[in-house]
Amino acid sequence: MRPGEKVRFINTKKEYLAEEIGVLKMDMVPKKELRTGDVGYIVTGIKNATEVKVGDTITALTCPSDKAIEGFQEVKPMVFAGIYPIETEDYENLRTSLEKLQLNDASLTFMHESSAALGFGFRCGFLGLLHMEIVQERLDREFNMDVITTVPNVSYLIYDKQGECQEVHNPSGMPDPTLIEHVEEPYIRATVITTATYIGPIMTLCLGKRGELIKQDFIAGNRVEIEFLMPLGEIVIDFYDKLKSISRGYASFDYQSAGFRPSKLIKLDILLNGEPVDALSTLTHVDNAVTLGRRMCERLKDLLPRQQFDIAIQAAIGGKIVARETVKQVRKDVLAKCYGGDVSRKRKLLEKQKRGKKRMKQIGNVQVPQKAFLAVLKLDDD
Repeated sequence: MRPGEKVRFINTKKEYLAEEIGVLKMDMVPKKELRTGDVGYIVTGIKNATEVKVGDTITALTCPSDKAIEGFQEVKPMVFAGIYPIETEDYENLRTSLEKLQLNDASLTFMHESSAALGFGFRCGFLGLLHMEIVQERLDREFNMDVITTVPNVSYLIYDKQGECQEVHNPSGMPDPTLIEHVEEPYIRATVITTATYIGPIMTLCLGKRGELIKQDFIAGNRVEIEFLMPLGEIVIDFYDKLKSISRGYASFDYQSAGFRPSKLIKLDILLNGEPVDALSTLTHVDNAVTLGRRMCERLKDLLPRQQFDIAIQAAIGGKIVARETVKQVRKDVLAKCYGGDVSRKRKLLEKQKRGKKRMKQIGNVQVPQKAFLAVLKLDDD
């Protein structure tokens, strides 16, 4: 390969002019040509970092290669989370910051998203939890952006009864349950290295997260390596913290993608006075749905401000209500001015108040405050 030649990136099908080529010897050293075995660089006019894929094969157009080097895989986000600015007017600044981050981190993906509770923001895709934490830290340090990050979740494959497949990143994008044939969720092959002392608690934790034990090996002395097959959705929130806590820090955790597997997942909706709140909808395993719904209703009961009418908080799976709590109304003592007198007068005042409460409930609107929404997202902190 020589300077001035046109080159092609085989997997992306993009063509560029190699303006300068050279080798790396603690610094960039220009050369007349690159030969077999050289570790070098190519200077082109690439303006968008997303056009370059890690592991791609570059070939000269004058004598092109027939096929790319094997092993290339498109980078796919594994974990998704919503990122929202704390102040609404910072939305455009957040977009600019994410675009700048994407210049040197092509694995970061984002798209516009809006939430009833948090306003306008972005749905971001990350390679894993560590990648998500790094992006959050860089937004804070390099761009001075104060953001709210929703609970991370994963993508699911939804197969309808016509056999078509749809990838869903957000519970609000799920089709009607009557149209779904089955749902597949991503699984991982998790490896935990720890000391023999903590095998019991770690196994209890992993099995409680729907994990399946693959193998267990003693690698050296008192150290043991345990491998599990686990759903990715079970580890994205609090698994790592719990693992470090029960092992007192003496456990390392690593995982690799293991494809998708069918699972009994259902959509859990939260209703306020019969109206669903999309921002609180979650996809969860059928065994955990009732418990999660009850906990969310109990938390919302403590956090929602009281209105002048009763607020019914319900957790629903499809058309079935699985949990309910009620935030009692604020009542004025309309009998305070009655000192004795006929009981019919008191009844008349109470009936008038009852009619007013009923009319108010018909036109009343329940807003979920931002602090209540964020507290519900952190149910696992209890």
